[in-house]
Amino acid sequence: MDSGVRLRIFLNTVFFVLGFATVFSLLGVLLNSVFSSISYDLRQWVSYIGGAIIILFGLYLTGLLKVPFLEREHKLKARAFSVSYVTSFVFGATFAAGWSPCVGAILGAILTLAATNPGNAFWLLFSYSLGLGVPFLLAGLFISRATGFIERFSDKLRLFNAVAGVLLIILGVLVFTDNLARISSFLLVQGLGLEELLAGSDPTLLVAFAAGVLSFFSPCVLPIVPAFLSYISGVSFKELEKK
Repeated sequence: MDSGVRLRIFLNTVFFVLGFATVFSLLGVLLNSVFSSISYDLRQWVSYIGGAIIILFGLYLTGLLKVPFLEREHKLKARAFSVSYVTSFVFGATFAAGWSPCVGAILGAILTLAATNPGNAFWLLFSYSLGLGVPFLLAGLFISRATGFIERFSDKLRLFNAVAGVLLIILGVLVFTDNLARISSFLLVQGLGLEELLAGSDPTLLVAFAAGVLSFFSPCVLPIVPAFLSYISGVSFKELEKK
């Protein structure tokens, strides 16, 4: 694959990521404006309700609970523009607005977490966008290798929902009991020498970033990444397969 094709794929991927990052960040600003003025006592109740909702999302991903709303896929049609980068940006925005059965539960959990922590809502949604966007950018930059990796990894996605569901249930319990800060103890920073680097950081931002990465590797997203990048960049599969 020549450098011009690689650059076209990567730049279209960049605009696609900017599209959904813009929508998610605006959602963060909206949640901040709606929930930041509520009283402390009411905010505690929001944490209780939010924690319970996140637990329900986790139970859904494990298959222990059926949620008809999440079973449906919500799509918005994106208009194609003559400039491919504009089209990619619009596709990114519509990607953020559409919920698929597995990504919707993870995104819903982060939106709920943002509602319980409105002062940090923008950064939570931005961190989620970053976690989802970085793998997309890497896939766009190394598309040939990414295609081979995805083909080999796809058959190992069966347990993804169960693992992600358990993690959401743990997150929901921590939010419900107001012990989310304890998640930092699971980061093992003491043994990695990262104490000073992460000192004072909000562990919920790391949770949101990890949720974004999980969304990328979900069975709903990962298998279609090569086809999607091919579509938004206008590059054929034959060109994608070239090393």
